[in-house]
Amino acid sequence: MTERFTASFTQQEPLPEAAVEAALRVLRHGRLHRYNTAEGEVAETALLEEEFAAFTGARYCLAVASGGYALGCALRALGIGPGDRVLTNAFTLAPVPGAIAALGAVPVFVEATEGLTIDMDDLAARAPGAKALLLSHMRGHICDMDRLMALCRALGLPVIEDCAHTMGAGWRGTPSGRHGVMGCYSTQTYKHMNSGEGGLIVSDDDALMARAILLSGSYMLYPRHRAAPPPEAFAAVKYLTPNVSGRMDNLRAAILRPQLADLPRQIARWNALYRIVEAGLAGTPGLALVERPEGEDFVASSFQFLLPGWPAGPVRAFLARAAARGVELKWFGAAEPQGFTSRHDSWRYAPPQPLPRTDRILAGLIDLRLPLTFSEDDAALLGRILREEVACVFQSGEELDEAPAAD
Repeated sequence: MTERFTASFTQQEPLPEAAVEAALRVLRHGRLHRYNTAEGEVAETALLEEEFAAFTGARYCLAVASGGYALGCALRALGIGPGDRVLTNAFTLAPVPGAIAALGAVPVFVEATEGLTIDMDDLAARAPGAKALLLSHMRGHICDMDRLMALCRALGLPVIEDCAHTMGAGWRGTPSGRHGVMGCYSTQTYKHMNSGEGGLIVSDDDALMARAILLSGSYMLYPRHRAAPPPEAFAAVKYLTPNVSGRMDNLRAAILRPQLADLPRQIARWNALYRIVEAGLAGTPGLALVERPEGEDFVASSFQFLLPGWPAGPVRAFLARAAARGVELKWFGAAEPQGFTSRHDSWRYAPPQPLPRTDRILAGLIDLRLPLTFSEDDAALLGRILREEVACVFQSGEELDEAPAAD
């Protein structure tokens, strides 16, 4: 009998009881705004910032309304403005170039590698005249950060890290988000901690974090921040920094704090699921796994593989066969954006750029979520179904030959 997958790819685990209890405490006292505190009370948001700074090893942390807001806030703090060229990955999600374009700056896309990370030779070629690199660790894939930071120092490029998919990950022992001048994280439902929406920014730079706190809407209440620069860091910028309000509230901070304490255990669970799917697909004809470099400490809340050289027709046939067996996949090579998935040529607020290597990789790039509601048996079943359906289409030489070359 043909096996079928029945679990949901979008169903997250319930929040832990400690998070539910923390939320109820905030709801009962009603002080949801981060600066609305009782005498002697420390806001949940300020406590989360302290704890996340400690988790990452950063001096400072700011909790904000979303991961996208975190990116825009970091770019503003760095002084990025209209007309500035900002480099970023060609393989990423729309909020990354969107954060650049929202400031009137110009996204400049850099080619991707087969490892789904930024191409450093192309980065060097496109760097002249750029003001910064907004580096996306897309889908949790981390490049050689030692090489990248050496290159960016030589080019005079400040780096902001988009760590929406790498909270808790790292490169050779250094946490993701701690290589560049600022690191930005997301706590949207499908990320590694769930507050529906939310974001975090970390930095060791006094001036950058002072500007970010003012930008986020602190007014003159910045002394209430604990994981923050000293008051003198705000003196030079408090009259010059616009308020672009995007604060996190105490309710979301309250439900995140217990999740942060439990994150190492959750990371181990995600990675176990990933390794089971990986083992199930190893050696599948027509399919290439994405190699994980030795220096990368990853958090595998999603899984990617490549169908190298496949025309669009067979890819669509494979997706349809997998869907018929209950497996929800995303294809980054599709001509039209769907849901959260889009590619660089659909972001038409950025100037069109030839990216042949990225286009070739995306044409065969398949992606699936691995929520922690999946069991290890579920992960093994996913591997079996995907292996069978890839083999079925790949071995049909006639279908591969006759399929159209592209959408």
